[in-house]
Amino acid sequence: MLSTVGKQLRNHPALIPLFVFIGGGATMSMMYLARLALRNPDVSWDRKNNPEPWNKLAPTDQYKFFTVNMDYKNLKKDRPDY
Repeated sequence: MLSTVGKQLRNHPALIPLFVFIGGGATMSMMYLARLALRNPDVSWDRKNNPEPWNKLAPTDQYKFFTVNMDYKNLKKDRPDY
């Protein structure tokens, strides 16, 4: 299969940007999915030791990927401890 792709790219060099952008998009989407699976507080990988990881978040913890006009350092605690 790789030899076929290599032959096509040698014969049609205009396909190189297509392969680069498709490969880059696939890589970035896989990295984002991995970040969601590992960093999101809604995902619990260890239910025995930490069944509710969202309760252990401090108000200053940033778990969103991108926030506009939000400074997490100045937030106050607005919920009770359980």
